[in-house]
Amino acid sequence: MADNELIWRIAGGSGDGIASTSQNFAKALMRAGLHVFTHRHYPSRIRGGHTYVEVRASADPVKSRGDGYNFLLALGDSFARNPQDEAYYGNEEIKPLSENLDELREGGVIIYDEGLVDTDDIPDFDERVEENDWHVYPLDLRGLAREQGREVMRNTAGVGATCAITGIKLEWIEELMRDAMPEKILEPNLEILETAYDSVQEEYDTDAPDIDLPEGEHDEDQLLMSGSDAIAYGAIDEGCRFIAGYPMTPWTEVFTIMSKNLPELGGISEQVEDEIAAAALAIGASHAGAKAMSGSSGGGFALMGEPLGLAEMTETPLVLIEAMRAGPSTGMPTKPEQADLEHVLYTSQGDSQRVVFAPGTVQEAYDHARKAFEVAYDYQIPTIVLYDQKLSGELTNVPESHFDRDPNPGMGKTLTEAELEDQPHTDDGQFHRFQHDVEDGVTPRSVPGQKGGRYLATGNEHNPAGHIAEAPDNRIAQMDRRSQKLAAIRENLDSDSLLSEHGPDEADYGILTFGSQQGTVEEAVDRLNDGGTSVKLLTVGELMPYPREQVAEFIESVDEVLVVEMNASAQFRGLTQKELGQYGEKLSSLLKYNGNPFEPREIVEGFETNIVAGEGDSPDHQTKFVPPAEDAGASAAGD
Repeated sequence: MADNELIWRIAGGSGDGIASTSQNFAKALMRAGLHVFTHRHYPSRIRGGHTYVEVRASADPVKSRGDGYNFLLALGDSFARNPQDEAYYGNEEIKPLSENLDELREGGVIIYDEGLVDTDDIPDFDERVEENDWHVYPLDLRGLAREQGREVMRNTAGVGATCAITGIKLEWIEELMRDAMPEKILEPNLEILETAYDSVQEEYDTDAPDIDLPEGEHDEDQLLMSGSDAIAYGAIDEGCRFIAGYPMTPWTEVFTIMSKNLPELGGISEQVEDEIAAAALAIGASHAGAKAMSGSSGGGFALMGEPLGLAEMTETPLVLIEAMRAGPSTGMPTKPEQADLEHVLYTSQGDSQRVVFAPGTVQEAYDHARKAFEVAYDYQIPTIVLYDQKLSGELTNVPESHFDRDPNPGMGKTLTEAELEDQPHTDDGQFHRFQHDVEDGVTPRSVPGQKGGRYLATGNEHNPAGHIAEAPDNRIAQMDRRSQKLAAIRENLDSDSLLSEHGPDEADYGILTFGSQQGTVEEAVDRLNDGGTSVKLLTVGELMPYPREQVAEFIESVDEVLVVEMNASAQFRGLTQKELGQYGEKLSSLLKYNGNPFEPREIVEGFETNIVAGEGDSPDHQTKFVPPAEDAGASAAGD
């Protein structure tokens, strides 16, 4: 292949071991010295259906899923509820093959399980094979697995066949299997792997496909991680020892990782009845002196609006995780989208104060989680980490050294009993927890049980000791002080920025994005520059308080800016125009909201067609181009 990369897609039914097999395959290639990146697609139905995972492997770093793919291992859906064409969902048994042909590159490879899939059921299959010069290997993977062990092991047979065709060394896979599998199933799986490999070598000309597996070598030890892994481990390293939650895709992965690890660290994990209780428990734990977090996805986060406002009013440090998925309502719960931005920025009551971060990569997921706890406890403010299903489940290799840093158990301005003696109190000994005049708006804090630390914590507006107070002067003083924190946080972030720049310093054009699109857009920017188009990227990971100066400087430095995001209403562009309305006429949007993340080529095509050529039409049905509004300076989203 000209690209010198393997993009391997394994497809089957939910329950066929697609996720675990792909993860082990990716880890084996990573250990062999390659850079890997995975993309997962799975249905929302509880009873399953067609699912696939792509593993992209290259000698060079990869930041995104690829443009299509070049190798398909179609296991068929062994859990298909109804293998009849007239069934509501059609013939599910053949979907792992029939529904994965459109994105298979010309000259690609197909291995399918002829023990389960009959290509006669797929219209025009033979014609499409010939037209696209696909190399097809029908193998009875089910029968081979049944002979050597159990039918469920047919995915191992598929991996063995893949190795035979691509030249992947069996020892890479065998070493991983020995590490991951118990002895009871290890030997039959090894036997199936080798038998499938040998049978393909003997029966087929494996040199026929133009597949050249790249060779690579890592300079340092690598870890295979997802954004969910990174957020959880960042929270743990920053001292989080309490989490409360309720399962909801895709937030569940962070909750599960934290729940598994916290008890071993002396922490506590609580699964409760709903998201209101989850956020309330986290507030209680933080009030009592623990570093605490909770989280959910869009629908569950909606329930957290009331306790979120309580944390803002009582100035209780709190970290919340919001994992976006396609909505509204239940929407498409296993598909990525970036449409919860406004929901997270503005959910609550009145003039609220919060901080919102949006990591764009696995490394940033770790960094932003740590920064979220630092800011929350230093400034006594709720901090939200906003990500999505894409970043949640993608796996990629990350240098182990990225996580080699000291933990931070610090609790900000939490006073000792000796320090409390010098603080102002009421005549009856109540601590002035909410003093009016303090540096950066952050008042010193006590925890329950401390001598001299007694005060009232209420969701009502209150005086310095916490008693309900509605006097105009007090209200203004308290609101101004709480609002002052955001200015101080902005100054803090300016000196330790979470923004990411990519491309040449001097460029004619710019692209703005946020969150999980970062790696995909970076690859597109590289392609555009290689093709002679001068363009650079700014990924904004700080959404509140908004980095107005940095973004304004970026927009001023270029002629036009394309804003790339996964939603239908241009929410990030709307936020940018709300903060920097004077630049609205320079901003256009490229939007995608069909349940699949961008591919690099879609961004390249969208940019070339709409910005460089100025034709004003979206490149295809997958994306939507939104030009600047006529009254862009006053427009929110320009759509």
